[in-house]
Amino acid sequence: MELHTLKPAKGSVKKKKRVGRGQGSTRGGTSTRGHKGAKSRSGYSRKRGFEGGQMPLQRRVPKRGFKNINRVEYLGLNLDSVQKLADKHSISEFSFEKLRELKIVGKNHKIKILGRGELKSAITFKVHACSASAKEAIEKAGGSLELL
Repeated sequence: MELHTLKPAKGSVKKKKRVGRGQGSTRGGTSTRGHKGAKSRSGYSRKRGFEGGQMPLQRRVPKRGFKNINRVEYLGLNLDSVQKLADKHSISEFSFEKLRELKIVGKNHKIKILGRGELKSAITFKVHACSASAKEAIEKAGGSLELL
């Protein structure tokens, strides 16, 4: 091995495209940027949603309705489905932690008990919300309700 035979390891050196180094390099003149226009200038950065001067899509499409950013989304569970779960898993306490353990709800869900169906067993509920008809049915069945 001698100094004139040394080579870098295979794949360690990447050949960089040298632009703007004269006409003889084939990348002189416009330096691979084409002729004129915003993209050929230094310091150019395209704005998000820019469509070359055409009216952008987000401004062409009409806006409709209203989205309340403070809306609280609840996962609704009806009394009939609660009764099925209670029978299947022999649950006497229906809490967020228990439902999380059974992988019925996610960690960011909020639970609301709804009044469809009927409750046959006395179940203790620890949930985020409850409808009036569901509350009445729970108390009628001998259960209790605690809101988180």
